[in-house]
Amino acid sequence: MTIKRETIGASKRIVIKIGTSSIMMADGTVNYQQFDRLAYVLSSLKQAGKEIILVSSGAIGVGMDKLYLAERPKTIRQQQAVAAVGQSEMMNLYSRFFSHYKQTVGQILMTRDIVEFPESHKNVVNTFETLLDMGIIPVVNENDAVAVDELEHETKFGDNDQLSAIVAEITHADLLIMLSDVDGFYDKNPSKFADAALFHTVHNVDDSVMALAGDVGSNFGTGGMVTKLKAAKHLLKNNQSMVLASAADPTILFDILAGLEIGTYFTPQSK
Repeated sequence: MTIKRETIGASKRIVIKIGTSSIMMADGTVNYQQFDRLAYVLSSLKQAGKEIILVSSGAIGVGMDKLYLAERPKTIRQQQAVAAVGQSEMMNLYSRFFSHYKQTVGQILMTRDIVEFPESHKNVVNTFETLLDMGIIPVVNENDAVAVDELEHETKFGDNDQLSAIVAEITHADLLIMLSDVDGFYDKNPSKFADAALFHTVHNVDDSVMALAGDVGSNFGTGGMVTKLKAAKHLLKNNQSMVLASAADPTILFDILAGLEIGTYFTPQSK
């Protein structure tokens, strides 16, 4: 029996996060069909009255395809150069596919210091609000070409799971939907254990929950289940909710927002 999640359908402002592995083929080439499906679904949701923000990884993956690189660059400078190429190509793809559905998108590239410094924090929030007011879907990524991960001046979020949670927080989103290469949070790794059980609802991400995370993750991205749970924990502390579900078919978003019990729903007990 499918159980309805009654409150999800009322969500108006929704952050959608998609990872690199979900927009790339297994052979490392761009999954153009996935770009088109995602553009169709998000445009449809926007036309239905939702405010949509897309957080998309993929700059390095798309850049590798564009530059015909068989292996991920090993040095930071090479990775950032590839990300610079890939980010512009990825936005070109989003702009092209969304235009098929008469939907405009706008790019926002973020680093941690943008959120941490009050003036830039205010400015980026204003940019989100203005884009949404104009009917534009913001497409967000970490600014991989310039972000650094140094103790003296750390500007990286670390992964886009964390970034998507922060975007949901600063924009006061009603819901974060994290589309992934896993279809929810299990009590053990479902790719290794046939008896793995899906958690349909989680109200609290404590140490015992984190301990179940395992090492599920793709070869493309930087995130695994641990980073997704950290993102959920961040949102729960802010009385916000998140759904973790499969990215295989973006039309799953219609069912999630119809309130069907899909994936794992992280939501405060009060909701």
